Amino acid sequence: MGAALSFLSLGFSLVAFVLAYGAYTEVIWSRSLRARQAILDELGLKVTQTTNYKFVGFFHPYCNAGGGGERVLWTAIAHIQREHKDIVCVVYSGDIDASKQEIIDKVKARFAINLKPLALYFVFLKSRALVEDSRWPRFTILGQSLGSMYLVWEAMSKFIPDLYIDTMGYAFTFPAVAWLTRASVPIGAYVHYPTISTNMLARVSGEGWKMSERTIVLCPTNPLLTSRDSYYRLTMYYYALSLSHARFLMVNSSWTCGHIASIVSREHFGPAIEWAHRVTPLLFVKLVLSGTAVRFPEIVYPPCDTREMAKFSLEGRERIILSVAQFRPEKNLPAQLQAFAQLLMDHPEYKAPQKGSAKGAVRLILLGGARHQDDLDRVEALRALAKELGIEDQVSFVVNAPYPEMLGWLSRSSIGLSTMVDEHFGINVVEFMAAGLIPLTHASGGPFNDIVVPYQSNPTGFHAKTPGEFAAAMHEILTMDAATEKAYRERARQWAVERFSEEEFVKAWEGSEWRKYVR
Repeated sequence: MGAALSFLSLGFSLVAFVLAYGAYTEVIWSRSLRARQAILDELGLKVTQTTNYKFVGFFHPYCNAGGGGERVLWTAIAHIQREHKDIVCVVYSGDIDASKQEIIDKVKARFAINLKPLALYFVFLKSRALVEDSRWPRFTILGQSLGSMYLVWEAMSKFIPDLYIDTMGYAFTFPAVAWLTRASVPIGAYVHYPTISTNMLARVSGEGWKMSERTIVLCPTNPLLTSRDSYYRLTMYYYALSLSHARFLMVNSSWTCGHIASIVSREHFGPAIEWAHRVTPLLFVKLVLSGTAVRFPEIVYPPCDTREMAKFSLEGRERIILSVAQFRPEKNLPAQLQAFAQLLMDHPEYKAPQKGSAKGAVRLILLGGARHQDDLDRVEALRALAKELGIEDQVSFVVNAPYPEMLGWLSRSSIGLSTMVDEHFGINVVEFMAAGLIPLTHASGGPFNDIVVPYQSNPTGFHAKTPGEFAAAMHEILTMDAATEKAYRERARQWAVERFSEEEFVKAWEGSEWRKYVR
């Protein structure tokens, strides 16, 4: 009798859940239909016999950050506005401190991209703090992933689009969107960087990680290695399940493509993970997150504004080493200061004299965007490090510079520096090359595999890993003869213009067949 009552109780619970789920989704669908007409009215758009507007939603909580990921977003939207007149682009943004016009103005100032306000709508989200890494000092990846699910719930509660495209890398929003929309809204993504990569798993499995807010330090011993390895492996498994909801996946480089393809194939999990999901409660989690099989990811190189930069003269470059990168921890900016300090230590002739002419002095410029106070704090920490290294007089920080100012630095600098490890692509590196700088990047990721590669069998730049290697490469570039230096600059520019233009991006974006999912 007790077993029968328990079974009956479970049955009633399931029925109640199904009814509640159906009622709730009906409510948000009805709300979204009303919002659809309100948006059209606000934009001044009228549905006619020949024009029935469709809505493409872009999930990009940091759309006003001004980085390479934002260039991809706004270039895609500008293209859609030009070529698909029946599409209204909806951006789900957490930038509640900026108005629509302020964001549009910043996009024009930062990227020289003109957006049409009448075909663009913003849904502002109040819960973005849930995806901040500082919000989750422990189990950061899991916390941010759960936070993104809540954030997309807020988004879908306000408006449901005809096509949902994540352009920031929040794959855990996919199953949430599927559940909230009854799997009726197609899902796609442009992936800049895997949430958790096979490289990360290999490091954890091999040596263990000690993690803090700003650093990741490899530890030779770690008593929590087994549990930490299981945590990352399980998180990757759920990441793969979430990705399986996407109808199409675009990735920004061969490095990202390889990692995403490997994750989707689920070849790194082993029988233990699969067996664990044969029983509850993990079976329920698997059922919630699982979707249909995803297509193999397609490489769509990010757009780079090579046209204006390619006009810069290759002659008369100043002895400036330029870094263009957001002030984020993964950009590994302290390594740039350490490498520059090593250069000045090994070659005192590059130091600025205390008196007299500074003709032979070399300068390091760190130019980049700061999204919030945490980034501004990192700038101050970098200033303190430069002072500690004794190089502060030859290092300058240019924070949140407008686009024309950035172009000015690119037009006169000599070396383009990037030190991020496993950089997924590296739009800044392409900009260096198009502008005529000689690139010096970390020997990993997109800059190593896709960008700073031989052109017509001749080198286009340099790679390094340690501060000493970076310093040695800087010295080699600074002491090149004029003919060799010009040849490097010409090859780098030619390759960047041919391979990474906005036209190539648009062609590949359309090749993803995203349009066929807007019905």
